[in-house]
Amino acid sequence: MAKAKDTHDLTKDELSVRLRDLKQEALNLRLQQATGQLTNSARIRIVRRETARVQTAITAKARA
Repeated sequence: MAKAKDTHDLTKDELSVRLRDLKQEALNLRLQQATGQLTNSARIRIVRRETARVQTAITAKARA
């Protein structure tokens, strides 16, 4: 799990790639949950929070 400091150290391009990967993982987790194959339901919450961290970092870099 990435902490906010680690996330803010990334470049804009790295943040964009990380955001895309997190959104893809969230989609996969939702599909697993819908089909009953999800084993670690806490991972959904972790991915959602990491996505928020990345979006916050992107916004902060855009305003700077």
